[in-house]
Amino acid sequence: MLRQYELVERVMEYAPDADEDRLNRAYVFTVQKHGSQKRASGDPYFSHPVEVAGLMTDLQMDEETIITALLHDTVEDTLTTIEEVSDKFGPEVARLVDGVTKLSKIEAQSEDQRAAENLRKFLLAISDDIRVLLVKLADRLHNMRTLNYIKSPLKRARIAKETMDIYAPLAERIGMYEYMREMQLLAFEQLEPDACKTITDKLAQIRVNAGAEVSDIAASIQKQIIEGGIDASVSGREKHPYSIWRKMQERHVTMDQMADINAFRIVTNSEEDCYKVLGRVHRKWKMVPGRFKDYISTPKRNGYRSIHTTIMFAQNMRVEVQIRSKAMHEQSEFGLAAHWGYKTGDRPDGQAGWIRDLIEILETSHDAEDLLENTRLAMYQDRIFAFTPKGALHQLPKGATPVDFAYAVHTDLGDKTVGAKVNGRHVPLRTILANGDMVDILKSDGQLPQANWLNFVATGKARAAVRRSIRMRERSELVELGRQIYGEIIAHYPSKIGKKALAKAMERLEIEDESQLMVDIASGKIADKALLEALIPGYEDDPDLEWPQQNKALTIKGLTPGLAYQLGECCHPIPGDRIVGLRRANEPVQVHMIDCETLANGQDADWVDLSWGRDSDGATARLHVIVHNRPGSLADIANIFAYHKANIMNLKLGSRDTEFHSYELDLEVHDLHHFMRILSALRAVDAVSRADRVH
Repeated sequence: MLRQYELVERVMEYAPDADEDRLNRAYVFTVQKHGSQKRASGDPYFSHPVEVAGLMTDLQMDEETIITALLHDTVEDTLTTIEEVSDKFGPEVARLVDGVTKLSKIEAQSEDQRAAENLRKFLLAISDDIRVLLVKLADRLHNMRTLNYIKSPLKRARIAKETMDIYAPLAERIGMYEYMREMQLLAFEQLEPDACKTITDKLAQIRVNAGAEVSDIAASIQKQIIEGGIDASVSGREKHPYSIWRKMQERHVTMDQMADINAFRIVTNSEEDCYKVLGRVHRKWKMVPGRFKDYISTPKRNGYRSIHTTIMFAQNMRVEVQIRSKAMHEQSEFGLAAHWGYKTGDRPDGQAGWIRDLIEILETSHDAEDLLENTRLAMYQDRIFAFTPKGALHQLPKGATPVDFAYAVHTDLGDKTVGAKVNGRHVPLRTILANGDMVDILKSDGQLPQANWLNFVATGKARAAVRRSIRMRERSELVELGRQIYGEIIAHYPSKIGKKALAKAMERLEIEDESQLMVDIASGKIADKALLEALIPGYEDDPDLEWPQQNKALTIKGLTPGLAYQLGECCHPIPGDRIVGLRRANEPVQVHMIDCETLANGQDADWVDLSWGRDSDGATARLHVIVHNRPGSLADIANIFAYHKANIMNLKLGSRDTEFHSYELDLEVHDLHHFMRILSALRAVDAVSRADRVH
């Protein structure tokens, strides 16, 4: 652990104008506040914030950030308040500490909800000041370094997964690859211990066997560069175990089949020299097609700049080469933190585009699962570049479609998308974009996001926007349904109920918005009698009120509560059948059996996965029965229905001849089991030649 004077000396070396007394006070403050608290390792708790502050000095961060690192756990884990931090160290430090502080008293019902709320506050904080993210990443990195001291395997796995899903991608997004790689490796050790050990052991073996080979390749590349009169350094580097494992999973190959375990890095003095080196390398060795990327001309979204190429070395050996300048190399290791400039006022863009996307997702995500899923999508690492017809560049994850591109340009354009041209050709909206595609989005003011877009969009921003639009439309449907139900309810009261009574009812129900009242009515949150009691207190004593009996026997899971539906007249589904819904705007959901032919013609509707409620009872099934033309046949089948307590709702004579009569009839049954018993009984009697269900 860094001693007090060591930490202060580190800061003063690169920031001689820093307030030494303030730094000393912050160190003493965190030691006193954490007092006798211990970490899982047995070390004093204050050793953790001190080490986090040390990581910030490695990045040569400003005074406020160092103090924030020292104090970042005091509000969460001690009796310290944000107000106290502000009084002693200023409002800027207080704001940063508050941003880093996790919400420790969230009353949530699931781990996802707690994680989502922490992430929600965190994203809002980093949108205001990116230093919050830098401290948080250092905090997580040090916690991962000491993760093995936590006894609970489940807790270790949860922290490792959160690191892999959220914090490592965040580090990558701001170009802090050293942080990203170490966090991924430490999380990989916890989540896939066997795979990690196997790859690590194999790398050690390769290191011994191929050590001379790596040196020879580096020397050959260095020779070519020197002969070109270029000043540059060449070094071989080994890909880290998690990166190897991920590529093995993506390519479905074994480690022995991977040809790019070792890579070579060439660092030059200038950008111009990068291209000179590239020319020397490609003239000497053949380039592998499809493995060249110029991130200098087109940087990654996090600012990463470098040239990547793969060449064929001796005996057809594939060798990966990265070429960058010294400035680019510094940027690639420490990303946004590498050029921090608070003293000069030259701050990096804290409102980077990807952060703005995350904030938009934050505002449109409906619940914890939405937020976590969509932010993970937004931080997806593998990217492509696509262009608008005017040449504007947009970065997207691999697998992105024109819909994702439209939302990347602007949310309003995404919402109104009706078609797309890629490289001048009309393509389906689910088409996967390739690197360098030019995308022209066709829009219509009458268009709305479609539910089936969720089946193929790849970005969190697009997914969040589509879901938000669908929720808003569903809410509109619920409001309209609620108004209809409200009208039916008050119609049973003999006196007219006006707006004044409705306003009073909303006060009694503690609902401020009339549309919310209608949603609650439609979704069953407010019972009919409770609504009338709010409208007309004491209504139950009114002798003129006749309250209708409501049939609540049928319930269907998968529908928005209270949303209107109709059972398909074509297939007559009954409880027990596998069912699916077709939803069209301003129409009730049509419920059909899963094998109904109508579904093939339902391409203009959204499909909704449905199932019957546990206690659903009663629906109409349709039968086709052929009986022998002899006296008493019809009475025989009527007796079967009576015995099984099934009502005949409709009976139609289809055809008749000298031998047989055919009938089509609608039969009210409890469920599929009840119906099948009746069908079996019909087929067993001599009077019936054939009995089938019609659907």
